[in-house]
Amino acid sequence: MAKLACEFAMKDLGPLSSFLGISIHRSASGLFLNQSAYARDIIQRAGTTSCNPVATPVDTQGKQSANLGNLYPDPTSYRSLASALQYLTFTCPDISYAVQQICLHMHSPHDAHMLALKRIIRYIQGTLSLGLYISKSSSHALVSYTDADWAGCPDTRRSISGYCIYLGDNLISWSVKRQPTVSRSSAEAEYH
Repeated sequence: MAKLACEFAMKDLGPLSSFLGISIHRSASGLFLNQSAYARDIIQRAGTTSCNPVATPVDTQGKQSANLGNLYPDPTSYRSLASALQYLTFTCPDISYAVQQICLHMHSPHDAHMLALKRIIRYIQGTLSLGLYISKSSSHALVSYTDADWAGCPDTRRSISGYCIYLGDNLISWSVKRQPTVSRSSAEAEYH
């Protein structure tokens, strides 16, 4: 710290407790990262503070088409909430797929897409105390899991891929996105 202070104007604020809206709680076994204050703000902005939580962030019945129902009358609020949920995925990887699905429709949201967005927010309402735990690990093995569905997007027939990477016992990277090309088989979707 002293050598850095010689070169740069800086202050030592003590142990890290918060960074860009992410609360960091230290314990003897590791770090717990949580965005519960940020999540509460999203819930309040969406006007769902009195709604009951749901068990899953996405409806398991089927995929949403781009032209489902009427256009949502306030696309700016939809985009604002969807963007806020994207930032929340930094400590809530369990909502990554659901958030990816609603972000596909930011250019032209419909009423059904807003219902899906509010479902994610209702899920978050029941999981405010959850976050990302980074523990001390004796293993330094890098393990990756990946999966893809074949033709998962009902409009473009493109597949949706996801992965998560662990360093020891800690989740360090994850993503869900629609593939850039159309796959002709499930094997090709998995290969991409």
